[in-house]
Amino acid sequence: MSARGPVQVADRHLFDCLIDARSPSEFALDHIPGAINCPVLDDEERRIVGTIYKQQGAFEARRVGGAMVAANLARHLQGRFANMPPDWKPLVYCWRGGLRSGSMVAWWRLVGWDAQQLAGGYKRWRQHVIAQLDALCPQLQLHVVSGATGSAKTRVLHALAEQGAQVLDLEGLAAHKGSLLGAMPGVDQPSQKAFETAMATVIESFDLNKPVFVEAESRKIGRISLPTSLIERMRASPCLEIEASPEARLAFLLRDYAYLGDDGEALANKFESLRALHGKDTIARWQDWARQSQLSPLFAELTELHYDPLYARSQAAHFHRWAERQTVQVDALDEASIQQVARQLLTLI
Repeated sequence: MSARGPVQVADRHLFDCLIDARSPSEFALDHIPGAINCPVLDDEERRIVGTIYKQQGAFEARRVGGAMVAANLARHLQGRFANMPPDWKPLVYCWRGGLRSGSMVAWWRLVGWDAQQLAGGYKRWRQHVIAQLDALCPQLQLHVVSGATGSAKTRVLHALAEQGAQVLDLEGLAAHKGSLLGAMPGVDQPSQKAFETAMATVIESFDLNKPVFVEAESRKIGRISLPTSLIERMRASPCLEIEASPEARLAFLLRDYAYLGDDGEALANKFESLRALHGKDTIARWQDWARQSQLSPLFAELTELHYDPLYARSQAAHFHRWAERQTVQVDALDEASIQQVARQLLTLI
């Protein structure tokens, strides 16, 4: 077994395996990319030990918890890690680099593996993510892709990535389309921490000397908040506008949001929050169309009366270089047209 100093976040790639020894619920909330979850205590066991600690004291909590830890470590040794070779080198972390990861490292080193403990644990990782976002976001050579609702901005970003450009797909990372109707069916948004971990991981992969395309966003995508450092960088960056015809936008929306017609009542309920803005008669009409799955007239009015006025007000207010934006005009948003839009945007930077 080799002797080493404390293992830092930057050294995590030097190991064969990254083990998260926290409970499944902690792991689900956020974890270091590439880690596998091998709990030293599961969620129910943590609850039990915590209750004993409060009611009977630290000694009894350690006695009961120690037996649980031993059983779980034995199960991991007999299962997931039964066939690991003698030269296997795992890196283990828990919340703060304390007892949970320490107990696993001690057992693994007794076996003969060169197991190490991540200094500071997940808490140190979290500090790393925040520091990376604060340091790297102001350096990004962003080009903000704008366009009214239905302009296929996200799909254009995907086409740009397919053509070799660096792309920061915030809506993809947030699992939300960023509007009143943006929730994706059957897909939960990640936690705020998991979103930030995923974004930092993408940004760390960028060449900071090359342009990065990003979609114009407000401060929130669904329930996910964008870091202030990124918002400020976006607002100071040059804008590229997709100016699509109303017919092209409606056709794209009907394709992209077709699933909204599957549950008319749920769709109708989403418009309740707009009642003060548009009045009861308009909302009643939209809700009737929603319940009848008549998406064409619904989307046509939504874009004309709600989204387009909002877009017109927000872009100039939020993006400091909006007046000098470059525009690509399109009359269709089928797949071939989207690829062409991406090629045109690449020529403008």
